[in-house]
Amino acid sequence: MKLEGVKVLDLSLFLPGPMLTLMMADHGADVIKIEPPGEGEPTRHIGYVKNGASVWFRNTHRGKRSVGLNLKTPEGLAAFHALAAEADVIVEAFRPGVADRLGVGYDAVRAYNSGVVYCAISAFGQDGAYRDLPAHDVAVQALAGVVSLNEGQDGKPAMPHMPVADAFSSLAALSGVLMALLRRTTTGQGDYLDVSMYDSTLAWTPNVTGRIFATGQAHNPKDERSWGGAAFYNLYECADGQWIVLGGSELKFATNLLTALDRPDLIAVAALPPGPEQEPLRAFLRETFIARTRTDWENWFKGRDVCFAPVRTLKEAFVDPATAQRGMFGVDADGDEVVGTPLRFRNEPARIDARLPGEPAKPDAVFWR
Repeated sequence: MKLEGVKVLDLSLFLPGPMLTLMMADHGADVIKIEPPGEGEPTRHIGYVKNGASVWFRNTHRGKRSVGLNLKTPEGLAAFHALAAEADVIVEAFRPGVADRLGVGYDAVRAYNSGVVYCAISAFGQDGAYRDLPAHDVAVQALAGVVSLNEGQDGKPAMPHMPVADAFSSLAALSGVLMALLRRTTTGQGDYLDVSMYDSTLAWTPNVTGRIFATGQAHNPKDERSWGGAAFYNLYECADGQWIVLGGSELKFATNLLTALDRPDLIAVAALPPGPEQEPLRAFLRETFIARTRTDWENWFKGRDVCFAPVRTLKEAFVDPATAQRGMFGVDADGDEVVGTPLRFRNEPARIDARLPGEPAKPDAVFWR
């Protein structure tokens, strides 16, 4: 497997760091989770539980080993350094400065392991004006300006549906770690990686920063292509209260649909810039789609070259056989549902190990499985 022989120590909690090390574990890395005293990783006890384990924990910590360490004791610190001496990668997500104060920071480890790739994931980075602010995903999204883009029909911001700051920082960290490991093959030296959830969120805005950078003006989300200003990139309600989306505003898709609906005269409207000028087309599509149920429209769109999709629940997505066909959903031997990995290699595919590390009942105790 791609990462076989790579040893990873994971000091992080919750989502960004554990998802990074999960993807490494799925592809052969030996990941040892270092859990704090007391109840250990918080997600062991958050949310829904099945067969004695939280679903969140199962799908972020499968295939890993675990050690409970109190890094504030000499014994716990010594145990960490013994593990770190043989580590290829260390991941932490403390507030900036905490790892150094505990004696487990990059400089402390590099003194005896110069090849270590050390990744620090934090809300706002290891320096800068926001460095010491406490924050989880939604607060980072808010400061990064993207919560304001989740505008409901009432014109007010809505809660984000996905933890994009967590997700983007996790993927950025994975990319950086793999780059550093690749570079180490020629230099023999590791590196320190400072990944910010805030930076990672802003980095994924090139497709929507046009108005800001070109005009200096803030967005009116409902007029922008990505958030409702484009008729062919929009949500539409159906007769049964369900919803569908048109998800491609290329003119060829508009031509195909409007011709099939006997309104080729509106093709020219679809070619106009997103915003108020496209309202006649949006109004026609609203009136059209509200006349039939979602199922009716799913059947009608079959075989047509138009970017269309029903708005499904997450449950509908996971029970769809196509999800299992891609390896993104499965059930282990104990009947527990498992989310797959999105990294699909032809020659060395992932091997999902659904086993969980044991409960760290006391500090300084190793639970290999």
